[in-house]
Amino acid sequence: MTTFVLTVSCPSTRGIVAALSGFLAEMGCNIVDSSQFDDLETGKFFMRISCVSEKDATLEKLAERLKPIAEKFSMETGIFDQSDRMKVMLMVSRFGHCLNDILYRWRIGALPIEIVGVVSNHLDYQKVVVNHDIPFHHIPVTKENKPQAEARIMELVDSTGTDLIVLARYMQVLSDKMCTQMSGKIINIHHSFLPSFKGANPYKQAYQRGVKLIGATAHYVTADLDEGPIIEQDVVGVTHAQSPGDYVSLGRDVEARVLSRAIHAHIHRRVFLNGNRTVVFPPSPGSYASERMG
Repeated sequence: MTTFVLTVSCPSTRGIVAALSGFLAEMGCNIVDSSQFDDLETGKFFMRISCVSEKDATLEKLAERLKPIAEKFSMETGIFDQSDRMKVMLMVSRFGHCLNDILYRWRIGALPIEIVGVVSNHLDYQKVVVNHDIPFHHIPVTKENKPQAEARIMELVDSTGTDLIVLARYMQVLSDKMCTQMSGKIINIHHSFLPSFKGANPYKQAYQRGVKLIGATAHYVTADLDEGPIIEQDVVGVTHAQSPGDYVSLGRDVEARVLSRAIHAHIHRRVFLNGNRTVVFPPSPGSYASERMG
């Protein structure tokens, strides 16, 4: 049996849930998981449904038969086969903790994605990537060649059919043009000291100020640097007895964990853009293991 994921966002009104559940029943699909959120401030409704086809439903049939309902409620919809793996391009510079974490989770099946390539402006992780049988693309970036470098990246995105770009500590600011082209399709990770400790060595600055919590934030990339809609955050406690080096180690660990959770949510269609914010549905207890293993 095929498992489908249906995503919906639309103006909030009565009858949406009834219409969708009735439609799926008519198509021979059994709902196994459903999440919804009605934003009273924006007047928008969001819903994610996971269902199993017990007859001969296909993506094409579902999409075609859903059109009248989508038009009636002014819906933005998506229907996906849960077994299809999202194509992901990773980008990294010289900090490899997030890259290595993603590669490990991908290898053991905890992140069911298709990694179509790794782009880097340095050669530090070429061997690591190639040893995983993943294409490695070295694209140096300077102030003079940045437009050409981004054009090359976008060529790779197009030729590989990339669905999502993950900035796994890629230390280059993307242009407004690229952010617009890939809106909602680029995830970045950074420490959560912003805006208090900007610039070089934020962990040392935090240590000197006696910070007691180290955090990380994963968000969608927009033209506003480090201010895109937040997907996932977490913190870890530190004490006066720990050194600046401890801060760095703990910070890298929480960055890797937060980024992997953000990717996991995105590839399972659990993240919805809601203006400058996001709606992120958690996996249900019964579906978490199956989601993790694809």
